[in-house]
Amino acid sequence: MKFFVMKLAIFKNRDFRFYVSSRFLMTMAWQGQAVAVAWQVYSLTKDPLSLGLLGLIEVIPAVGFALIAGHIVDRSERKKIVMLSQWLIICVSFVLWFLSAKSGGMNQSINLFLIYSCVFLLGAGRAFLGTAQFAFFGQIFKREDYVIASTWVSAAWQVAASLGPALGGIIYGQWGAPVTFFFCSVLICMASLSTGLIPGRGKIENVSEESFTESLFSGVRFVMKTKVILSALSLDLFAVFFGGAVALLPIFADRLGVGPEGLGMLRAAPFLGAVVMALWLTQRPPHKNVGKLMLTSVFGFGVCMICFALSTSFFWSFFILAISGGLDAVSVVVRSAILQLETPDHMRGRIAAVNSIFINSSNELGAFESGVAAKWMGVIPSVLFGGAMTLAVVFTTALTSPELRRFSFRKSVTKP
Repeated sequence: MKFFVMKLAIFKNRDFRFYVSSRFLMTMAWQGQAVAVAWQVYSLTKDPLSLGLLGLIEVIPAVGFALIAGHIVDRSERKKIVMLSQWLIICVSFVLWFLSAKSGGMNQSINLFLIYSCVFLLGAGRAFLGTAQFAFFGQIFKREDYVIASTWVSAAWQVAASLGPALGGIIYGQWGAPVTFFFCSVLICMASLSTGLIPGRGKIENVSEESFTESLFSGVRFVMKTKVILSALSLDLFAVFFGGAVALLPIFADRLGVGPEGLGMLRAAPFLGAVVMALWLTQRPPHKNVGKLMLTSVFGFGVCMICFALSTSFFWSFFILAISGGLDAVSVVVRSAILQLETPDHMRGRIAAVNSIFINSSNELGAFESGVAAKWMGVIPSVLFGGAMTLAVVFTTALTSPELRRFSFRKSVTKP
């Protein structure tokens, strides 16, 4: 009990509570909204490629604006950038609600181009929001608290990401798209309110006289020369790019005959497993051999994707996705802590921008890859192929990155 109380001590930090609340509400809304958008698009088209296009359309602005976002965040008050990004996402979310409400909830009367346009704008807001949130994190906590704070933030994110799809699917199935989008919009408003209650920390002092172009790409140069960061980001990028099957879940839900409610449950399954793992990690945060731990967890993730492709039972599909989420949570915690520990304060925005390029590329481009592969190879063979490629990525990284294999948090925390 004493050990557990020690791990909860960080919640005495008022700003941490509001930061976690904002991330929690934002994530729950984002995931619930994703279920509604995906089901709408699939209902309109019945085409796996159209689901893949959702990922591509979102990732274009998310990646395209990332470096600019990093430059702006490192030269601005980071809290303001977080709030401006949230306000943009609020506006777009209400547009999605308006479009659905105007059509009376009937998908057939909604213009697919308008849905894709909203997704594009959400991707733009995401580019600035993710970068600013990562950088703002470094201003709120002391260095010695980075690992435990990152673990709790990840746990809260996973809880929200499991509740969001489940609630989104249930609300969509019972009351339709308009109610789902309105519910998500209200959650985002609450997230923005939580952010507003955190005092601003001002701008970070710039120690360099870089030109705009030099500043824009300085984060890329830093990541390229910091081998442990590059290896961790690359491992996540290629593993999720090939191994992720989230974009195809509407098809699996349809094949299993479980409808939008079942889709919400399938989308929630990885996050449910991640919640259990993340909460465990808050009480047993990793310190030694974390690089090997990350490699092992990603390997297990690839095995899960192969098993998921072969499953013909909703129960087993849900269980396998939950296991994959738990393994992914280990990778997320390790990668997040590595980035926070190895990044200088004055470059957090630009490093976060590079991180967002890797993460968004793996998720959204991975969704597009899944759609294209399913179109050409078939749904089951495409997921099997992706799982096998994930295993190959793990073996390649383990052989070529001794820095990641030997990485330990204990040594990194003591750095100045």
